Amino acid sequence: MKDDIIKTLKDNEIFVFGSNYAGRHGAGAALQAQRKFGAINGQGIGLMGKSYGIATKDRKIRSLSLEAIENQILKFLVFAKNHSELTFLVTAIGCGLAGFKPKQIAPLFFKYKIPINVRMPKSFLMFKE
Repeated sequence: MKDDIIKTLKDNEIFVFGSNYAGRHGAGAALQAQRKFGAINGQGIGLMGKSYGIATKDRKIRSLSLEAIENQILKFLVFAKNHSELTFLVTAIGCGLAGFKPKQIAPLFFKYKIPINVRMPKSFLMFKE
């Protein structure tokens, strides 16, 4: 997977994108998730069609704290572990419209055990300890 450029998915693959609590998928990977992979307007987090939203912004579309994003990431990792039949393709969540850098977001994933069925973006891999 070339970093963040996911155009098609296999039957068991899920597109993981940065979202907001309002479920407004108006730009970036969220818009792609809505147009191509089943993200639902009004649903900001969790599984939607062939996509999974991780909140990086609040209902007013303001960036969440890193602590709040980490909580969302942990929920996602638990979900992924419990759904080993699926492969999750993570985009560089929070590193577009939310304004964070990979060096801020990637460690929030890598401080936990990443399930074998989760594929991280290349821009995050350099921050794996």
